[in-house]
Amino acid sequence: MEQFLFATEVIYSTTMMRNSSFFETDELLDLGLKFIGLEVKISRHAILYGNENISVGNYSRIDDFCILSAGNDGEIRIGEHVHVAAGVHLYGGAAIIIDDYVSLSSGCKVYSVSDDFFGEYMTNPTVPDRYRNVISKRITLSKHSLIGAGTILLPGAIVPEGTSVGAMSLVTKELEPWGIYVGIPVRKIKNRSKRLLEFENLFNNDTRFSK
Repeated sequence: MEQFLFATEVIYSTTMMRNSSFFETDELLDLGLKFIGLEVKISRHAILYGNENISVGNYSRIDDFCILSAGNDGEIRIGEHVHVAAGVHLYGGAAIIIDDYVSLSSGCKVYSVSDDFFGEYMTNPTVPDRYRNVISKRITLSKHSLIGAGTILLPGAIVPEGTSVGAMSLVTKELEPWGIYVGIPVRKIKNRSKRLLEFENLFNNDTRFSK
């Protein structure tokens, strides 16, 4: 009887572990990503396409209901200590590069490819490319950039180091470093403090988080 109870407890705890909201280490390796770093967390409810073109760096986290789609001609490269919050969609027909310490808030949409909206060509992926004018440009989110909830980034968007973009904004171009932007399309409203760099230095020297 005691052996039966022990076996039941082992099975139960293993099942509970596998029912964790994030993939276990061996499951992450089975995803077939181009690169997977240390202590990465990817939700079981996230959807990944083109896994061989997706890289996720150390200590980064991808939450529920995210979509990461890396096309044959593109890639999605996520650095270290990056947080991709619930419901973020990354469409990497061209490259999407996300550097260290970047945060994408819930519901952000990042499109490195887009159809032509001016009526000169047909649209949508059910139509052969020869009848379409697909715009494909790399998107870069540099170190310490912060993207607010519901913001959309279109092909060619560049968010440089330290720049933050407020919620429900639209980014279509290269922004300035260490700025705070809001609106549709975005406009700069002020400079952003660089004090966080002092905390980065403390964090990087904290032995509890040594790599």
